[in-house]
Amino acid sequence: MTISDGLINCGKYMLENKLAWGTSGNISSRVDDKTMLITASGTFMGDLKDEDFVLFDLQYEKNLSERKASKETPMHTGIYKTRPDVQAVIHSSPFYTTLFACSKEHILANLFIENFYYLENIGYVDYYHPGTRDLGEAIAEEANKSDVIMMRNHGVVVMDTSISEALMRLETLEMTCRMILTAKSSGVELHSLPDYKVTEFLEESLYKPRIKR
Repeated sequence: MTISDGLINCGKYMLENKLAWGTSGNISSRVDDKTMLITASGTFMGDLKDEDFVLFDLQYEKNLSERKASKETPMHTGIYKTRPDVQAVIHSSPFYTTLFACSKEHILANLFIENFYYLENIGYVDYYHPGTRDLGEAIAEEANKSDVIMMRNHGVVVMDTSISEALMRLETLEMTCRMILTAKSSGVELHSLPDYKVTEFLEESLYKPRIKR
């Protein structure tokens, strides 16, 4: 499977599972140390084609394709330049996640196994206009210590070692936000595990190698 095939499948899955809508959001994958492949501006996430991607030079921040890259390219560029371990980045605005990004509700990371792992390192950045260098710089700085970055009144960006893992991180976040809100609205009291139990799981269960910040 080519890099673009993986991104095409990701976009389709996101739209079909309400992790994206319309032309909102953008996805990218590292090609090598110097370049990334990112969705072009205005692309429809559920119907991506090979020509909907732009090859972008990370070192010189230069478009290497004819089409215009996503306006959020500074965000993706900042993450790849800050985090050599990151191979894929997803920015999206799914309903429940965005609801939390527009509120002061706290996202719990001690509820269930996938929640422990994928949401261990959540960070926040204040609102900056989409596509601006200020937003890109804020994201790059936060990426030093976070794998999930909530953007106030905007959405979220997640990063991981592959597009499938980044997608799992995004879906776990959306499920968690939905679970918390559903519990609140229905009067169900969620049972959170103590921090030492979560740490014990992350360090000793061998579920996945722990990403430490």
